[in-house]
Amino acid sequence: MIIKNKNVLITGGAGFIGSHLVNALVNKSNSVKILDNFSSGTLDNIEETNRKKIEVINGDIQKIDDLELACKDVDIIFHYAADPDVRSSVKRPINNFNINVRGTLNILEVMRKKDVSNIVFASSGGTLYGDVDINEIPTSEKHGFKPISPYGASKAAVEVYLSAYSASYGMNTISVRFANVYGPNSTHGVMFDFYNKLKRNPKELEILGNGMQEKSYLYISDCIEATIIATEKCNKGYDVYNLGTEIPITVNKVARLIINELQLKNVKLKYTGGTRGWTGDVIKSLLSIEKIKKLGWTPKIPIEKGIHLYVEWLKKRFN
Repeated sequence: MIIKNKNVLITGGAGFIGSHLVNALVNKSNSVKILDNFSSGTLDNIEETNRKKIEVINGDIQKIDDLELACKDVDIIFHYAADPDVRSSVKRPINNFNINVRGTLNILEVMRKKDVSNIVFASSGGTLYGDVDINEIPTSEKHGFKPISPYGASKAAVEVYLSAYSASYGMNTISVRFANVYGPNSTHGVMFDFYNKLKRNPKELEILGNGMQEKSYLYISDCIEATIIATEKCNKGYDVYNLGTEIPITVNKVARLIINELQLKNVKLKYTGGTRGWTGDVIKSLLSIEKIKKLGWTPKIPIEKGIHLYVEWLKKRFN
């Protein structure tokens, strides 16, 4: 499906990744609906987008009436609404299930009744695969699920339902499994955390765990480009793609890059200890992106440039 001149619904479209997708799809001459309950998203994230091509619905994926309104006359749904916090999912697993799993099942049921055939789901590579044996890193899409957090389990459950609804009802369902996505409009994650800690105390930075956790970080523009390519070139039925970079970096290196961007000197690093930053934190994660590369995509933004762009945005937004 070429995503041009389509009627598109983006759940969570006022959030971090969703807002960038809104802008990209509006620029491709699509009519875009946003369904968002604004629990974390904000209209500020889409303030520079052509609002004439956007319909904003203040609603919730846990409410069928809201979904029925949003799904009317829709060609494709990009499902980005979620409870995104791994740490809070450990404390409130039922809440995480209700939003992420039951909410998605609500969407699939409304799609079935309204004959909407296409959905793209924002999944998570690291939390989905869990702690992977070193011999299976980089981890391909063929690797089994072994989540170590309720958040990861919710993503796994949704993917199983996507497969089932595709086979049972003829839907085209795509799961894009993200690495750690960062960039403008993001107000969570390790980079945002480090920036705020250093603004409060430029002499010391607390790092959760031992700082040796190693993961890949994907800049937001690369994430959006890869998502659109995967969607447009995907075969019918159920399919999955890992989206990430091929170079993992440690949390310690992220800290040093943020410190350098803020031009700080003699910052003392303080560690909470242990190999994980929190319960559910995957120690080492690197996704194989060979499958998406075969479609012609490779990441363009190196981590140094990405962090520079993100910190510049943080300065403008929060200073």
